[in-house]
Amino acid sequence: MEDLKNRLRKLIIEKLRLENVTPEEIGDDMALFGEGLGLDSIDALELVVALEKEFGVSIEDEEVGAKAFQNLNALAAFVEEKAPEAE
Repeated sequence: MEDLKNRLRKLIIEKLRLENVTPEEIGDDMALFGEGLGLDSIDALELVVALEKEFGVSIEDEEVGAKAFQNLNALAAFVEEKAPEAE
């Protein structure tokens, strides 16, 4: 799971072009949107596309996305559940 989290950190930074953020700064329980990492709705769309390309998983609807994008732990659990070969 830790390898998957590290892949997700790098994916978030690279695909969303977060030049001032290091992987170490993205904590497992840090909120990805709002007060945490500060992502917005456009970042969410880009992240959905990146997850589909990288792991072959799709976010079916807004409710699923809201749960999956809560924090890095939730995102890793979602990817692991939907694409077990991601580990």
